Amino acid sequence: MGYISSLFPPEGEQMSARLEYRLCGLTPQPHDFRDPRMNSIRKRDGRVVEFDPKKVQEAIFQAMEAVKHGNEEEAGTVAASAIEEVKRKFDDAVPTVENMQDAVEVALMRAGFEDVAKAYILYRARRTEVREKDASLMRLLNEITFKDAEDSNLKRDNANVDGNSAMGTMLQYGATAAKAYNESHLLAPDIAKAYHEGDIHIHDFDFYALTMTCCQIDLLKLFHGGFSTGHGFLREPNDIRSYAALAC
Repeated sequence: MGYISSLFPPEGEQMSARLEYRLCGLTPQPHDFRDPRMNSIRKRDGRVVEFDPKKVQEAIFQAMEAVKHGNEEEAGTVAASAIEEVKRKFDDAVPTVENMQDAVEVALMRAGFEDVAKAYILYRARRTEVREKDASLMRLLNEITFKDAEDSNLKRDNANVDGNSAMGTMLQYGATAAKAYNESHLLAPDIAKAYHEGDIHIHDFDFYALTMTCCQIDLLKLFHGGFSTGHGFLREPNDIRSYAALAC
């Protein structure tokens, strides 16, 4: 049974075979396997859930695919090593998701997959950042819901909107959620960091995924032929300064 069979006593060979199928992505046996010595894991929110070793192997394999180093069988071997280490350290205690991920990083480096370990570490850091931003978004939405505009800079963000009105509150919900999404998913990490720390300001950032101008008109249309608001007309620019002004 190779490396995985060393995790089990001789009488557990059938169970070992089932785990090998699961970790290596092969067809599982009719009865799903759960190692009685590690059948639970604690999630970040404190809930204790059933431990699924296949998820460990899948996460490792995804990191291998990201750097194009390693295959599914090797991912299963690394996963088995990480699981064994967690069981050795925690014995009868319930390990956390972070405990398992730490063990995966060590197992990858021990197996010579330093580049995969780096990709895995960066992925963990990115996911942590997203979770923190999600929590931050919930705090902001809570502020919009329960605070008066006089006590909330966020609700006074748009001088053209009454932040205490029902429509103003709904507009703030949308703008705040859009900004959080744009920062987490559309900006490059270095730009997102600069924006988050106040080093740069992105005007009308809630519209970032939809338009690049305050006029909310496509730049090419704006630059070629001008545009009309219904109350006035702006001709096509004649020089670079006018182009730059329209693009701001």
